Amino acid sequence: MGILVLKTDERVEAVYFTRDSLVVDLMDGRTISVPLNWYPKLLNATQKQRSQWEICGGGHGIHWPEVDEDLSTEGLLRGAPAPGHLRRPTKKLRNKKNRQISRPKKNINR
Repeated sequence: MGILVLKTDERVEAVYFTRDSLVVDLMDGRTISVPLNWYPKLLNATQKQRSQWEICGGGHGIHWPEVDEDLSTEGLLRGAPAPGHLRRPTKKLRNKKNRQISRPKKNINR
């Protein structure tokens, strides 16, 4: 019985931005998209500053010299925001007695 092992190549191929996201294409065909607000230096940078990125770390990192920001594909794949960045807290659902509940019940009317 054989095991199929896929070879991954987590080196950076391309970097671009959408209105709200940083998008990184990897050499193995995968694309990573993360919220731009996870990286305040990039969020506050100009479009020109964002476009001036360099590959570093043997292809596993991205460096923006003008904004002094460095990201690794490892961190992006883990979903790691910039140090000190707080993710938006999730809204807790509560019932009438102010007890936390896991999810709302669906009301199905037929």
